[in-house]
Amino acid sequence: MNDLNLNTLLLIAAPVLFIGAIALYFAYLYNRLFRYRNAADANLGQIRVALKKRLDMIEELLGAVKGYIQHERRIFESLASLRAKIFDAGADELNEIDRESRSITVSIMALAEAYPDLKANETVKKLMDAIISVEEEIARHRYTYNNIVQTFNTMNDTIPSNLVANIAGHEKLDYLQFEEDVDARPDVTGISQH
Repeated sequence: MNDLNLNTLLLIAAPVLFIGAIALYFAYLYNRLFRYRNAADANLGQIRVALKKRLDMIEELLGAVKGYIQHERRIFESLASLRAKIFDAGADELNEIDRESRSITVSIMALAEAYPDLKANETVKKLMDAIISVEEEIARHRYTYNNIVQTFNTMNDTIPSNLVANIAGHEKLDYLQFEEDVDARPDVTGISQH
C-alpha cells in the first residue's frame, strides 16, 4: 500500500515540478528581458545627457568664435532645435541629432584651425578639448548601449526567450548608428573669410 501511495505521489509530483520549473524559467527570461530593456533605456538617457552637454559646449564655442562665422543666428537656432528634440528622441532621432551636431562641431573646429589667433585662444582650446572629451563619453555610452541592444535583440530572436518577449510585447530595439564621416570634408558654409 505504501508503494502505491509513493508511486501515485510521484506521478502527481513529477508533472507539477516540471510545470513549476518551466514557469520559473519563463519568469527568469521575462525578468532578464526587462533588465536588458531597462539597461538600454538608462544608457540611452546617458547618451541624451551627453549629447545635450555637447550641444551646450558647441554653443559656448560658437560664442567664442563669434565674428568669424556668418549665419551665426541660424546655427544658434539649429542648436536650440536639436536641444529641444533630445529628451524625446529615440535611437533613430539621436542618430540624426548626433549627425547634425557633429557637422556643426566640425565646421567650427575647421574654422578654428584656419585662424591661428582662434586656435591659440585659451577659451577656444578648452572648449574644443571639452567637446572631444564629450565625444569620447558619447562613444563609450553608444558602445555599451549597442551591446545591450544586441543581447536584448538576440533574446527576441531565439527560442524560448522570443516566446516570452512576444508575450510581454517586446520589440527589437534600434542600434545607435552614429556615423563618423572621417573621410568627409567638413561643411564650412557659414564661415566667413577675413
